[in-house]
Parts: sequence; structure tokens; C-alpha cells
Amino acid sequence: MRVVALYDVEGNLPALDAVLSEVDRERPDAIVVGGDMVTGPMPSETLTRLRSLGGAHFLRGNADRWVVEVGRGERPEGLPDDVVDALAWAAEQLSDEEIAFLAGLPQTVTLDVDGLGQVCFCHATPRDDNELFTERTPNEAVADLLAGTTEATIVCGHTHMQFDRRILRWRVVNAGSVGVPWDDGRDARWALLGPDVSFRRTQLDQRRADEEIRASGWPGAEELLGDTRARDEVLELFEQAATKQRRR
Repeated sequence: MRVVALYDVEGNLPALDAVLSEVDRERPDAIVVGGDMVTGPMPSETLTRLRSLGGAHFLRGNADRWVVEVGRGERPEGLPDDVVDALAWAAEQLSDEEIAFLAGLPQTVTLDVDGLGQVCFCHATPRDDNELFTERTPNEAVADLLAGTTEATIVCGHTHMQFDRRILRWRVVNAGSVGVPWDDGRDARWALLGPDVSFRRTQLDQRRADEEIRASGWPGAEELLGDTRARDEVLELFEQAATKQRRR
């Protein structure tokens, strides 16, 4: 089985459509949609497009969970007001049926991938949809997060940066982000698994995509399109947050 991993689409339909045009040429046996699908400019349209895919397996991301909570009148613990407002906007664009779909998603999916064997797909870690680690996090710390995972290969997302690293008995792959990549440049990132791991980068018409994002009415459009931070800068911020998270 060959599997395409699409993570962190973040409601970015133009980026998703560009990626899917390349995915179609690969003719994979399955697609894993690795969570954080709707928190962006085109929530419902993006979810509809993803759900139309044949052979797709869906995972819950932390942002998906938060959208469900806010959509049901709850407030996710520890989030600032501006993040809650963004989640509320996304929830307002979704139907009750779409909220229910997100609420019912699993945290992990395991598939038998050619050349890799049993692969565990998760959003952040197999045990938690919001735990942070990066390519710089010490092996011992990541091993604690993966304790109890029996699959030798783990595919995740969450930090929007591709990497492939060995941690004790595990191979850990971050598929990157389709919608909001932090890998220096705005090309969409995804991964193809089987018989090995192949990182992919899809170019799209950024001017046209920006116009569509601005036209969506999404409150975060200008902030996203104006954010030019380099990969190393964001990586450092994530690693600081990961260290702080581990100390709690």
C-alpha cells in the first residue's frame, strides 16, 4: 500500500487543490488527512473537498477539537481571546453535521505501508493531539511522548515542518503542512509513503490564492499573508514552547 499524508490544510482550499492535482497522478492506495483541516479561510469548502476523496482516512487535530468545543458553546482551556475568536469564526462556517463529523474523528490510524510495515498516523503524538516536539527536541524527551507506541514508524504533523528522524526504535516523520507551511516558502508540503518516505512540495499560483483567501472574509487573512518569518525562527519558537510544555 502506498499512502499520501496530507496534514494541516488549515482551510486553505487553493493549496489543497494544487496538491490534489499532483496526488491524482500518484494514484495512491489511501490518503491520510492528518488533522487541523478547517481553521482557516475556507472551512466548509475545504472539508467538503477532503470528504469527497476516495480512500481517505481522517484524524482529529487539536484545532479540529477546539472548533468543535467552541461550536458547542464551550471554551477550550488556556487559549487567548483572539484564538477563540478565530475558532468561533471557523465554527460558524460549518454545519451541525460537519461539526459532528469532526467530533467523531479518531486520534490515530494504523495502516500497513509498503516497505515500512505498520505505520501509526497521528496529528501530534499517538497519545495527544497537542503535544509539541520538533527536529531539535532531544531523543529522550520524544521517546517519553511515544512510550507505548508499538508501530516502528510514526507519521505526524502539528508543527508544519517536514522532518524524518530516528528516535531509539522509532522512525518519526513529520509530513509538513499543506495550508500553512513553515519550511521557508509558501509551497504546500505533503508526503508519500511506500516503499520509503518521499517529501513533496507543490507550487501554486500564490497571487490567485491570496486573492481567494482575502475574498473569503476570514479575519486572519492579512496576518497569514503578511507573515514572512523564516523556518529557523519559527522552529525556535516551537522548541521553546515544547520545552515549556514538558515542564508543566
